[in-house]
Amino acid sequence: MARAERASAKPSAHLLVVDDEPTVRELLSAALRYAGFEVASAATGQEALASALREPPDLVLLDVMLPDMDGFEVICRLREQPTASTGARRAQVPVLFLTARDATQDKVNGLLLGGDDYVTKPFELPELIARIQAVLRRTTGNPNATLLVGDLELDPEGHQVQRAGTPVRLSPTEFRLLHYLMSNAGRTVSKAQILGHVWEYDFGGDASIVDTYISYLRRKIDAEGPRLIQTVRGIGYVIRAGKP
Repeated sequence: MARAERASAKPSAHLLVVDDEPTVRELLSAALRYAGFEVASAATGQEALASALREPPDLVLLDVMLPDMDGFEVICRLREQPTASTGARRAQVPVLFLTARDATQDKVNGLLLGGDDYVTKPFELPELIARIQAVLRRTTGNPNATLLVGDLELDPEGHQVQRAGTPVRLSPTEFRLLHYLMSNAGRTVSKAQILGHVWEYDFGGDASIVDTYISYLRRKIDAEGPRLIQTVRGIGYVIRAGKP
């Protein structure tokens, strides 16, 4: 791993590093502290869950190959785990998978389970830190900032949407879905991620509800002008400008 440059990371950002290799865990934790993060670490899935229960992290760097359970199981249990203080289910913590397994199916599995990014070993620390900062910006940025994708504009505070200056009327669920897509503009998000952020796991039925609402949005957003909402086969959806 290359030496990390001191970054302008938010000092209060708390990361949880989960890796069963002591050398990787210790070097990575030290590098991230140098970059300005607060860091806790764990060697197993159980340790990770216990640490997250004691002090909820802002982001988890999670190895897929752990001795007691794989990272895919950890993320599922982490997202269902209640907070220690209130007993209520915690907000969806961002997860960046960090692993030597680079098979396409592993990457797809990680994204489908709600992972926010996937980095394979060996990696360069400056790139990893940049990815961490990008995820944190997406998940902890100003929720009231106006979002723009091409000629599509969404005002979260005013609850208004315009395409090419023409107002677009959306239902509350359609608005939340569009807000999530535009907050991740240019980045593919899976159905699991959409369910977790838009429906917040309150919906207990068929996940095809995501497809249904994407269809609703397309009729209203993409009826005229270039299509912005695109399907990424086998993974999910992405919204971006400049595509036919």
